[in-house]
Amino acid sequence: MRLQLARPAEHSFVVSWPHDVPLRDWQLPSMHNVLGLHRHEVRMVEMADASYVVKELPDHLARREFRLLRLLDDEGLPTAEVVGVVTGRMITDAAGIATHADGLLITRHIDYSLPYRVLLSGRGLRIPYLGERLLDALAGLLVRLHLAGFFWGDCSLSNALFRRDADALAAYVIDVETAERHPSLSDGQRQLDLQIATENVAGDLTDLQGGGLLEESIDPFETALAIAASYERLWAELTVVEEFRADETFRVDQRLRRLHELGFDAAELELVTAQGGAALRLVPRVVEHGFHRQRLRVLTGIDAGENQARRLLNDLRRYGAHIESRTGKRLREPLVAAKWMEDRYEPTIAAIPLDLVGKLEPAELYHQVLEHRWYLSEVAGFDVGLPPTIVSYVASILESARSEQLTLPGPPTQEIPVIAAEDEISMERSS
Repeated sequence: MRLQLARPAEHSFVVSWPHDVPLRDWQLPSMHNVLGLHRHEVRMVEMADASYVVKELPDHLARREFRLLRLLDDEGLPTAEVVGVVTGRMITDAAGIATHADGLLITRHIDYSLPYRVLLSGRGLRIPYLGERLLDALAGLLVRLHLAGFFWGDCSLSNALFRRDADALAAYVIDVETAERHPSLSDGQRQLDLQIATENVAGDLTDLQGGGLLEESIDPFETALAIAASYERLWAELTVVEEFRADETFRVDQRLRRLHELGFDAAELELVTAQGGAALRLVPRVVEHGFHRQRLRVLTGIDAGENQARRLLNDLRRYGAHIESRTGKRLREPLVAAKWMEDRYEPTIAAIPLDLVGKLEPAELYHQVLEHRWYLSEVAGFDVGLPPTIVSYVASILESARSEQLTLPGPPTQEIPVIAAEDEISMERSS
């Protein structure tokens, strides 16, 4: 047997797990089934500081997925953190006969993430136009993978997890069994991946609808077909080559602003003089995602989603303008950020009751408090301020909200009877 760990110092406890026992027979404390249907045996293991997902699959697939997930993580793409892979397992039965068993892939569960089945069944997030938000998140994830040269091969709602990101959703790839890495993708490869995504999303949503678990406002086929339009709009904005007059160089700044609004930044822009020197062509190079997220992290140390970061940066700048109007002095942004952290962000998070603060990420909590303040101020006709807003938000929204730190389907594995795949489908549809 061979065990490979991506970060041995952080995950040494994995060594003590029962690797010589079939995954379905593991008896670890706080072990759970994972919501949904899976091609392979999958379990979740809760530890003190984090939760881990263990998947049993053939050795060659386990090694391949381990390598691809590490590549995705190294390039800063949204994915599950890979922990380790176990291959060459031997299982001994009651008669003492040893047989080769499938390998194990171990990943860390993405905190505050939810599967699409929870989101779209009406038991998950309360976000307007949820079907569109989910669609945009998945299309955006596919664009980012394609820009980096990754062919997913099995893009679907089932193979992704979703997290709140202010009034939007952020998608994370968690299954890359069929993925391929290339220096770049051809248009044909991209279109094939997009076609697979459309078909898979239609299947995911139809299955949910067939079980009576899909929100009535979401049409499976309209939603699935719209993914191509969402993908093409974003791909064009990030990659299209523009041509303009030589005296219109201000359009370079306009293009950068559009990229920044989408959360992307251009590491390089190539200006090419056209024939006769009368025009310029603007060619974007190496487009990176996370413009606002990176800026917020530099200024405050806060790790947030891209849309959350944009919202917090806007509040930070408004706070800076307030200081300037009150004192007549304009402070540098790093100093404004330090005062904003001290006077607004940290006191707001500290005011949330300890038994409720873990329901959402801190950045999402702060965003929701700002949204609630806007709503209360609209009703009152004046700015109600943060302290009353926090009291109202906790009482009217947060106390009754479900915790999104970890989503588990029920009791530990050892308390769940073994069921066949067809029984699992009928059980889920009758629930």
